[in-house]
Amino acid sequence: MGKEVFPGRYTTEQEENVVVFLIGMRINKWWAIHKWLPVFTAMPPMIRELYMNKKTGFLSMESFFSLRTTLLVQYWRSSDDLITYAKGPTHLTAWRRFNKKIGNNNAVGIYHETYVIEKGNYESVYGNMPVFGLAKAAGHRLISTPLNSARKRLKTGN
Repeated sequence: MGKEVFPGRYTTEQEENVVVFLIGMRINKWWAIHKWLPVFTAMPPMIRELYMNKKTGFLSMESFFSLRTTLLVQYWRSSDDLITYAKGPTHLTAWRRFNKKIGNNNAVGIYHETYVIEKGNYESVYGNMPVFGLAKAAGHRLISTPLNSARKRLKTGN
């Protein structure tokens, strides 16, 4: 689909700490479109802003959609960067609007999870894939023969 596929097995660089941020929503009541549609449409402007302003510390993102639930997997340079963005005007406006319009109404749910991962404490493998996920955020390289196992890649930080 237009993305170059890299044959072989690749991994990510592990020179930096990384923050993995999962965020999304769940439609609990399909017929309450007036409740969940504003939540659904609040995210695209924030994503555009993040991609346009690398100073935020946002590195990259993947998005997934199912029948009821959205999931955005975001990669950030630090938790401080993520928190600073969350307290900034774009997110804060959307958050206040959500609380005013939705609050505890159970028509739509939202969630997020934050994982702060120190360099050398994560591992990834991409076989015959385009640059994807953490590799898109942190760079990717061909897996070398001496580090051909997850145990070795995790232990050495490579």
